[in-house]
Amino acid sequence: MLSDYIRDHLAQARYELIDEGTRFYGEIPACKGVWATGATLEATRDELKEVLEGWIITRLREQLSVPGLGGRRRPATGPRERQAPRARHRAHA
Repeated sequence: MLSDYIRDHLAQARYELIDEGTRFYGEIPACKGVWATGATLEATRDELKEVLEGWIITRLREQLSVPGLGGRRRPATGPRERQAPRARHRAHA
């Protein structure tokens, strides 16, 4: 699931040459703040993948939603306590 998410979002990345054509810039528009630069297109792709992975980890750690991953934002109220299962009783006829 996570590897599919990363692969799909890297496929949506946009790249351009910067610094008078000496470096590459890449970004994933669907993931605000996910961008990278590199001396080659391949280096930029590799860096962009690492940035995306870190972005996902940070959003999950901060209990923020990850767009396109499913799931909803959970309130930051601390660890959830497990509730004891409800006892089921059969009615006697």
